[in-house]
Amino acid sequence: MGEFFGLLKGGNKPSLYAALINTFIAIMKGVAFTFTGNVAMFAETMHSIGDAANQYFVFIGSALSKKAPTKRFPNGFGRLLNLVLLAAVLIVGIMAYETIREGWHQMLHPVEAEGFIISVVVLSIAILLELFVLYKAGKEVLHEAGVKGGALAPLTTSFTHLNRAKPATKLVFLEDLVATSGGLLALIAVLVAHYTGFLQIEGAASIAIGLMMFYVVTKIFLDNARGVIGETDEQMVNHIAHLLSDRPSVKDIRELEVVKEGEFLHVETLVEVDPNLTVKEADELQNRLAELILSQPSVDDVIVSLDADDGEKHWVHVSKRPDSLKKPE
Repeated sequence: MGEFFGLLKGGNKPSLYAALINTFIAIMKGVAFTFTGNVAMFAETMHSIGDAANQYFVFIGSALSKKAPTKRFPNGFGRLLNLVLLAAVLIVGIMAYETIREGWHQMLHPVEAEGFIISVVVLSIAILLELFVLYKAGKEVLHEAGVKGGALAPLTTSFTHLNRAKPATKLVFLEDLVATSGGLLALIAVLVAHYTGFLQIEGAASIAIGLMMFYVVTKIFLDNARGVIGETDEQMVNHIAHLLSDRPSVKDIRELEVVKEGEFLHVETLVEVDPNLTVKEADELQNRLAELILSQPSVDDVIVSLDADDGEKHWVHVSKRPDSLKKPE
């Protein structure tokens, strides 16, 4: 158990913060739904329960993925996070289905909800809390992407750098983006239903929230399915290729692979060097190149191999090739 709790200290912090806040929000919305019977509030309750459960899974999975390799599992546990996320999105999928089903029932058989003031107050508080979590997740996205920005950058420029974020951080950001949007939609539906008597709008809002949840399910499922298989990080391939090419001692790059392993990157490369290097010089160069690559964000494992330069050009940078990451022939 000591090892387990030690690993938890390295878990993804944004997912833990989001899970705790969403737990509080889910309880608050659940109590409000009990008193009001508001369908839009039911949708938001299901949404927050799904988000909280999902984010607890993410936190634990991100922590366990940092476990050191063993004799039985020599490649480590990096992809465990992808597997956990695949399981976690099933919860959101079930909640999304229930949300859409309840919304459809409200549209066919509209029922007037009670406790208008309670609904407005609870949804307003929830929106502010979700916005806070979204802001924190946006800051983490920028941090992981190595990008600096102003006070509003986590809510603006973070969208353009989302693909550089770790899987867990990306999931938290997307979930809370949908949660904030869903909360606003539910609040608008409650206001319209109360002041116009158009009760079906609460059912429509519930269906819309459920569909947004399904979008997150699809997005996260596809991202992590690729991660389980072993997806190449094209941007880092190009970045590392440029780093290696800038070293005068590297004459050419024969092969370069950068594979995502959960939150981490596994790099293998074969570079061509001056054939006149001594064994000692080649060994020192190999170590320097490995240290250079390991210093890059999220890179956890590196294998650098050297070969004598044959005078032929093998590597063309990804940015110059239409079939990016196709191995040189």
